Amino acid sequence: MDLEARLGAVYADLPPGERAIARAILDDYPYAALGSLRALAQRAGVSPPTVSRLVGRIGFPTYADFQEAVRGADRSRLRTFVTEPADLDAAARTLRAGLDGCLAAVPEPLLETVAERLAGAGAVWALGGRLSELAAEYLVRQLASLRPGVRHVPGPAPERARVLLDLGPADLLVAYDFRRYSPDNARFVRAAADRGARLVLVTDAWESPLAPLADVLVRLPREASGPIDPMTLEVAVTELILVTVANRLGPARRLAELEELTRDLSR
Repeated sequence: MDLEARLGAVYADLPPGERAIARAILDDYPYAALGSLRALAQRAGVSPPTVSRLVGRIGFPTYADFQEAVRGADRSRLRTFVTEPADLDAAARTLRAGLDGCLAAVPEPLLETVAERLAGAGAVWALGGRLSELAAEYLVRQLASLRPGVRHVPGPAPERARVLLDLGPADLLVAYDFRRYSPDNARFVRAAADRGARLVLVTDAWESPLAPLADVLVRLPREASGPIDPMTLEVAVTELILVTVANRLGPARRLAELEELTRDLSR
C-alpha cells in the first residue's frame, strides 16, 4: 500500500490532531512531507509529537524514515511514467483496482438513496472543483435529459448569489469535492445549506470539510494511477447514479420528445 493509500485507510479513525496532519500532507503531497517535522506541525496547527504519533501509526519508526519513503515513492512514480513506459501495464492495473474499489464503495442501497434525492428534488444544482467540475458538468448534461430543473452552479460570485436567492428546502445540491478542496465551493455550499438546500456530497477517502453538511455522503477511494488525478472513478460513479435515476423515473416519453425537438431544430 502506498503512502497516500495508508493515510486514506486510517484517516476516518484518526484523532483530530493527526487528521489535521494527514490533510496537510495530502493537500500538498509530496511537498508538505518533505520539510522539517516542525514545519509540518506548524502547517497543520498541531504539536511536533502529534506528527511523530501519526507517522508511527502508519508504520514508520521515525519521521526521517517516513520522509525517505515519500522520496522513494515519488521517484518510483516518476520513473514509471517518464522513463519506463513498459511499466504502464502496472499503472493500468492500479487504475483498474481503483475502479473496482470505487464501485464497491457505492453499494446499491446508497445508489438508490442518491437516485431518490435526484428524482424527487424541486431543482438540482451541481458543482465541482478544478477537475471534478467535469463530472459535475456530465451529471448536469445527462440528468437534464431525464428530468427538468437541472442546472450547473455558475462560477462568478454575483451569479452564485442569484442562485442562492431561489434555493430552499425542496432543492438539492450535488457537490464533487476532492482534495485540494475548493474554498469558493465550500462557501457556496454552506450558504446553500443555510437556506435549507440538501446536499449530496461526492468526496474522497479523506473527506471534504463539507462532509458534516451532507444529507448523503458518497466517499470514494481515489487511487492515483500515476502523476495525474484520475477522473475515471468520478465519471463511473456518476454513470451508476444516472442509470439508477433513469430506472426510477422511466423517462422514455421525455427522451422521445427531446429527440423529436432536436430533429426539428436541426432541419
